[in-house]
Amino acid sequence: MTISASTGIKRVLLSWSSGKDSAWTLYQLQQDPMVEVVGLLTTFNEEFNRSAIHGVRQQLLGLQAEAAGLPLIEIPLPWPCSNEQYESLMGTALDNARAQLKIDAVAFGDLYLEDIRSYREAKMQGTGLELLFPLWQIPTDQLARQMIAGGLKAAITCLDPRVMPEHFAGAQFSTQLLEDLPEAVDPCGENGEFHTFAWDGPMFSKPIAVVGGEVVKRDGFVYADLLLEEGP
Repeated sequence: MTISASTGIKRVLLSWSSGKDSAWTLYQLQQDPMVEVVGLLTTFNEEFNRSAIHGVRQQLLGLQAEAAGLPLIEIPLPWPCSNEQYESLMGTALDNARAQLKIDAVAFGDLYLEDIRSYREAKMQGTGLELLFPLWQIPTDQLARQMIAGGLKAAITCLDPRVMPEHFAGAQFSTQLLEDLPEAVDPCGENGEFHTFAWDGPMFSKPIAVVGGEVVKRDGFVYADLLLEEGP
């Protein structure tokens, strides 16, 4: 019997990208007395040992999970990875999470892209798992400022140079950044304009001390590496 069966509390697995939206979703779920987040689910490129899309070192995702006090379920993705491979690996991971963590629901940090939400709903149909979207349709300018005012700290790790100048790579997510973004760029980067790594905030017990590393161009995107800061 799961906790939810006896108390009504949902045991939730959170899809984790390492970025600000995932981190703020975690914070929102932590405020809900009827929810218990029991784990984070993430994917990484097994060739480069970095998170898919965001390009963050696998080690840093582990430190985020540690700071959140949660187990991290890692799905290694081959490179390149077909949709069929991705869906098979994700399905296996969810089956394992249901067995080991007794989850009732899976939460996502999606903001407003209907096609992505519809894809998730279609793939989860028939699993018996509830889907949660705590940030859904909150205006992104409002949401971005809420995150910053709430103490979330994040750095841009990947951007699309077709819509954003390259000098934003590695920049901190801040009110100044919001003022400086090109007008066509969504304040939360929801259209793929940029991705971030959350290194501090109210969802964590401690900050992840990172420093900026090399900035490189790869596959049409600009990546800003983050390194774990060395102690004294």
